Amino acid sequence: MDALVHIVDDDDAVRDSLRCLLETIPVDCAEYASGHAFVDRSRTPHSGCVLLDLRIPDMSGLAVQRAICQTDPHLPIIFMSGYGDVAATVEAMRGGAVHFLEKPVDDDLLIATVREAIDDSQAMMAERRQSDEARARLGRLTPREVDVMDEVVAGWSNKHIARRLDISPKTVELHRANVMHKMSAGSLAELVRLHLTATGASPTAMENRGPARP
Repeated sequence: MDALVHIVDDDDAVRDSLRCLLETIPVDCAEYASGHAFVDRSRTPHSGCVLLDLRIPDMSGLAVQRAICQTDPHLPIIFMSGYGDVAATVEAMRGGAVHFLEKPVDDDLLIATVREAIDDSQAMMAERRQSDEARARLGRLTPREVDVMDEVVAGWSNKHIARRLDISPKTVELHRANVMHKMSAGSLAELVRLHLTATGASPTAMENRGPARP
């Protein structure tokens, strides 16, 4: 499995036990004895997850979680704790933790949870790559081509776009062809998908900009 599990726990024995268990999946592991050691690490573009002890001495698990959300949003968090801290559990889940496991953790449950978290991480990274690629393609367009694309994906006809932009229909057709080529879109549906991916616009917002439907 091409992923990296980060184990953040101040207990050497716990880290060693978790690493030995996870290597049976198999999956690579990186160990950290403190929250600061994890936060200050050299980053790599791996998918994976973080097994994070809630109560580490130097930096609370919740503080580490906040740092992860800022710098490593593609890494789901699995909290571990030997304490039944309801308030901390609620805050952790609100902050985006995938699961909250009580120590000692059941081996099968841990493996299943890690697999799920890694799947989520890989999906997030794939989505981010698609978004980056779509934005890169969008960056190749001229300002006028962007204007035309915005109108096209909103559902307006070439004649209507020409009137709105005060250009000729033939010029609209030329810009539209350039947009399709530069965005590597084989169809209007694909262009709409790329536009949504690149801009983060919602389908509802696009419909509101487009022509009224009967």
